[in-house]
Amino acid sequence: MHAVIPFLLRHGYWVLFANVFVEQLGLPVPAVPVLLAMGALAGLGDFSFLPALVLAISASLASDLIWFRLGRVRGHSILNLLCRVSLEPDSCVSNTKGLFSRFGAFALLFAKFVPGLNAAAAPLAGLTRMRAWKFVSADASGAAAWSATYLAAGFVFRNQLERAAQQAGRLGSWLLLALAAGLAAYIALKYYQRRRFIRDLRVARVTPEELWAMLESGADVAVVDLRRGLELEPDAVKLPGAIWIDMGEIETRHAEIPRDKEVILYCS
Repeated sequence: MHAVIPFLLRHGYWVLFANVFVEQLGLPVPAVPVLLAMGALAGLGDFSFLPALVLAISASLASDLIWFRLGRVRGHSILNLLCRVSLEPDSCVSNTKGLFSRFGAFALLFAKFVPGLNAAAAPLAGLTRMRAWKFVSADASGAAAWSATYLAAGFVFRNQLERAAQQAGRLGSWLLLALAAGLAAYIALKYYQRRRFIRDLRVARVTPEELWAMLESGADVAVVDLRRGLELEPDAVKLPGAIWIDMGEIETRHAEIPRDKEVILYCS
């Protein structure tokens, strides 16, 4: 924070707009520290709160419109690309589609507060052919809530943030080293979990060709299609004879899965 505030004092609103824009595009440049700092500076009288809020909303909406268009044109490939670079890609797609299936356009109102959904909500809205006016109104409202929350927090706690910035300045490089070490440890843990998950999948994985051969040979297997509703619309391929169970309903519908057959789970 101690490095953010002097930079904002020199460049002001342009930094806020650019920071929010690139963060919402998916680049690893966190916007929350800048929003907090800008709110604190507004509270101290260096900037105005309302123009900062309007710029943050505009920047967020501009980047989201790009993803909305890409989602409409490129479909699931864009969503899968976004989730592939996530630290938790195994749950990113399913969680995002599950929330969007449940809440629809209302998911955009809180999407920016939910990890994973924040990055994937705009392209998913385009993928599902949401009307542009509905997307803009819902996304702008969500951006307003997100921006206002952190700007207001900085405004209200400006004195505490100022003291924290001064303390961070005294700690200097030791604080940066501790933060870098913590971040590196977190990324290493997630990478290890990801590799272990992939290794487990490779042991039990059945290719589409192998499954087709099993079905053609008359093997006594039960195929359970775990794709969510959004993945089955409007032109997704249906598996003949498969039992379709939404992954979110697996606990309540598990009795439908045969216990006397080899079970193959299909998911995207």
